[in-house]
Amino acid sequence: MTRIARIEISGTGPNLLDPDVMGALERSILDADADADPEITGILLTGAGDSFCGGLDVAAIRAGADPVAFASALVSLLRIFPTLSTPIAAAVNGDAVASGASIVAVCDYAVATPTARLGTFEVSVGVWPMIAQVPIVHRIGARFAMENIGSGEPFTAERAREVGLVNAVREPADVEPAVVAWLEAASRGGAAVAAGRRAFYELGELTYDDALQSSLERFAAMFRDTA
Repeated sequence: MTRIARIEISGTGPNLLDPDVMGALERSILDADADADPEITGILLTGAGDSFCGGLDVAAIRAGADPVAFASALVSLLRIFPTLSTPIAAAVNGDAVASGASIVAVCDYAVATPTARLGTFEVSVGVWPMIAQVPIVHRIGARFAMENIGSGEPFTAERAREVGLVNAVREPADVEPAVVAWLEAASRGGAAVAAGRRAFYELGELTYDDALQSSLERFAAMFRDTA
């Protein structure tokens, strides 16, 4: 039986991120992870209202907030996604720009509404998205990532699907059901998902030969652990 935790990104304006919002989001995700609650089989992440996430609250930084505190909170949040033992999927109910696009990129699966824009825009205002670029490059590769990052023009939802930033585009009423269906399918692996999901991301960071060697060791460990 599946039990899916639904978490909303909720901030000022188009769900802008500040250290408090990011800290609360990080805690909610970790609390929903199967390591903390074994009954949860999937995490659905979406935005409050009609936006997914507009990125960092730049107005607050310009008003005197510490930019390093914002950046540190963002890095801390983005780091937790590959370590989760539970599949996590994004229901992109509206624009996911700047760091919001990074959050989509670090989810396992994503579905967007047809009118959503996804990607960074910072270059268009004279800033390089130093942190936001990292998950996007890792998810879709340098060629497609630079198409967005280098121009400051977010992808349309359909282009985001074409380059692999989202898996599907659905009408608004069908976005969350599509994500739930995937999370239910992803839960079929049971306990194997916890180790397998982490290994998926860890092996992806290794060279080809090192990944094969590590996969051999992990394969053997699976059978020793169940013996």
